[in-house]
Amino acid sequence: MFKESYNVLGIMSGTSLDGIDLAHINFTIKNNRWSFTLYETETIPYKSNWLNKLKTAVDFSRTELEKLNEDYTLLLGNTIKSFIKKHQLINLDAVCSHGHTILHQPQNGYTLQIGNLPEIAEIVGVTVVCDFRVQDVKLGGQGAPLVPIGDRILFSEYDYCLNLGGFSNISFEQNGKRIAFDISPVNTVLNFYANKLGLAYDDKGTIARSGESDLNLMEELDALAYYQKPFPKSLGFEFVKTVVLPLMESYDISIEDKMHTFVKHIAKQTAFALPERNGKMLITGGGTYNDFLLESMQNYLPEMSLVVPDAKTLEYKEALIFALLGILKLRKEINVLSSVTGAKKDHSSGKIYPI
Repeated sequence: MFKESYNVLGIMSGTSLDGIDLAHINFTIKNNRWSFTLYETETIPYKSNWLNKLKTAVDFSRTELEKLNEDYTLLLGNTIKSFIKKHQLINLDAVCSHGHTILHQPQNGYTLQIGNLPEIAEIVGVTVVCDFRVQDVKLGGQGAPLVPIGDRILFSEYDYCLNLGGFSNISFEQNGKRIAFDISPVNTVLNFYANKLGLAYDDKGTIARSGESDLNLMEELDALAYYQKPFPKSLGFEFVKTVVLPLMESYDISIEDKMHTFVKHIAKQTAFALPERNGKMLITGGGTYNDFLLESMQNYLPEMSLVVPDAKTLEYKEALIFALLGILKLRKEINVLSSVTGAKKDHSSGKIYPI
């Protein structure tokens, strides 16, 4: 499908569990340069029963996971179908969907994103491109992060692209190669503690700001083995559940102090992850609304210009880039970089379900 213009939907559900992000986008390519326009966008929150399933699915049996995958494919398909109907979208070239990550164990040659079963194309009534991570893991890669090729193609004017979601990830050019990796947990931990206080999240970081740093906890967090590992590397919720939360729960300090310490930890690890601590950094993802986190980051990076884009780009950047990955797959062009994931080679990943 080689065209100059593509009319697509990008669909993303991240580890923050904010909901299903849907973005209607037009991409154009002229003289080998891609540009985009974001049109209708929406985030459909998960109902409480689905939130509970997605939070606990890491412990499901194989049979339970298969049922979950079927049910989630139905939920996702109908959510997309409703979005198309609501906005009266026509002539879509494709729906490009990430699905939702339940298990991510590249070290064991395994990653599972639910919602990527072939039935989704029948429900939606449009060609679906999805399941972008599995092939990379089979090629010896981490299966993540996948967004960096989009950073290179669509946001090349920035020295760094940082996303603050369930986890933080960074991408940048180094010696002619795109480098990218997950830095640390972010909202997977902060939301866990906000939930303990009966809140969905820490609005603007006000709870974390009210606490104090526990230097011993900070020291133990900074000493975690993951931070010493070279890239490529990536994180899954298993790391939070088995390593980070048990460590934090071993400290008998207030939730406010735990959140304050963890925000400072995120900011510190972000600064440590960069080869150069100056230039321009584009910051997107839900964590961008945490004022205390951004202030802490600026304190660790006084010579860095932190750039927050318009609201649509900020909130829907991952949906936007998975839409681009889908188009590249349809064009049989590379959409995963081995320099980022550690796979044996660059490749064109994803499954295409035509109608």
